[in-house]
Amino acid sequence: MTIKDVRVIVSSPGRNFVTLKIVTECGIYGVGDATVNGREMAVATYLQEHVAPCLIGRNAHEIEDIWQYLYKGVYWRKGPINMACVAAVDVALWDIKGKVAGLPVYELLGGKSRKAITTYAHATGDTVDDTLDRAEALIAQGFKAIRLQTAVPGLEGTYGVLGDKKDYFEQQSSRPLPPEQPWSTRKYMNSIEALFREARTRFGDDIALLHDVHSRLTPIEAARLGKMLEPYDLLFLEDAVAAENQDSFRILRNHTCVFRVMMGSDFG
Repeated sequence: MTIKDVRVIVSSPGRNFVTLKIVTECGIYGVGDATVNGREMAVATYLQEHVAPCLIGRNAHEIEDIWQYLYKGVYWRKGPINMACVAAVDVALWDIKGKVAGLPVYELLGGKSRKAITTYAHATGDTVDDTLDRAEALIAQGFKAIRLQTAVPGLEGTYGVLGDKKDYFEQQSSRPLPPEQPWSTRKYMNSIEALFREARTRFGDDIALLHDVHSRLTPIEAARLGKMLEPYDLLFLEDAVAAENQDSFRILRNHTCVFRVMMGSDFG
């Protein structure tokens, strides 16, 4: 089954979801997502200029061969841009194979092993109370796990950026740039400790809580934050340190023993 056409679809201006559509000679097509938050157009260009030409004429059923070709055929391997493209191709080809077989892809990969999974929701606010009010609304919807994020005192916006009050039909390039502001690690860690202290007081122990540091701390600072959060029994602490420095996780783990340490989302 030969690949005849490859299309890169960029939709939702201002958010730029990147979808890859692979079409075979017999008209069967598959789709895969290649969105990388904040750098979507780089992925779209990479797909259009470098990946799509390599796929035309190849056998759509040779999924593993194509994966190895795209991964090993470039000097600059890995990275969020390249791997987002490889993943989109992989999913699109599995989509094609599932349609040919008349089965959902999970059946081709061994079948389901559970009937349900736990999901978590995001609660983000400018203050501790604002964040917890949003978390309470999510809990009322039935969520049993909540990621809590709050603004650092003195900063404009939750992460020092413009926030979520935006027009999704506005081109991203026409928006003002995020403000540059002084960062206080001490204020950040104290505000997060206060956030989870109040969350446990308000919601008790039946709700799973988690937090994403976004790799903004040094290993020692991350270890200090982990120690501060131990009493609140987090489900996990995400991206506490830069993921590319594996030794940092040893330092963090040696000082925190209660909750899971997660990483990798910034790899795409």
